[in-house]
Amino acid sequence: MSKIPVYFMPGLAASPAIFERIKLDETVFETCLLEWEIPKPKESLSDYALRITKNIKHENPVLIGVSFGGILVQEMARHIKTRKVIIISSVRSNVDFPRRMKIGKTTKAYKLIPMKLILNIENLAKYSFGEKVNKRIKLYEKFLAVRDLNYLQWAVESVICWNRSEIDENVIHIHGDQDDVFPIKYINKCIVVKGGTHIMILNKYKWLNENLPSIILED
Repeated sequence: MSKIPVYFMPGLAASPAIFERIKLDETVFETCLLEWEIPKPKESLSDYALRITKNIKHENPVLIGVSFGGILVQEMARHIKTRKVIIISSVRSNVDFPRRMKIGKTTKAYKLIPMKLILNIENLAKYSFGEKVNKRIKLYEKFLAVRDLNYLQWAVESVICWNRSEIDENVIHIHGDQDDVFPIKYINKCIVVKGGTHIMILNKYKWLNENLPSIILED
């Protein structure tokens, strides 16, 4: 019996290293990691998604995306046939966005985000105080793979302006009840992970390792 190909897409600007603790049975699944590429000037999310599908080498794969990666895999699934689409710490449509994101779209406030500050994480560390903040910055440094200004501006705008307003009921949504980026009170129907935050791919990996196989194999 051939293995089931499972492709993982990380969150906004993140490295595939965020999946280092996710272990699927190698006799059943073939794990493949996708990476962000720099968008072309004025490239639409749909065209970008089509370009990323060129990195998929198997037919009928399972696509798993985290956060913005969850939005991207849903767009990719419009271009290729998939066995299953699973999103983690993400949204299935712009209806699930919190109010601040909807306001951000209307006012275009997202254009004011200081991207250069986000990119210069080492400078940020100099002005941070306390063990907890520095630990978070070290974590951020490790997993922030794409430090390209154009990519960041494109990615933030692609999230805020995502035009999907209808939920695809076939998309399986796994979400933490402590997510502060996409609060669960705005989310329609999902598999709830108790205590899961927006970075639960890193700290709820045991739950994911136990439950992902059955979620993938379920008819």
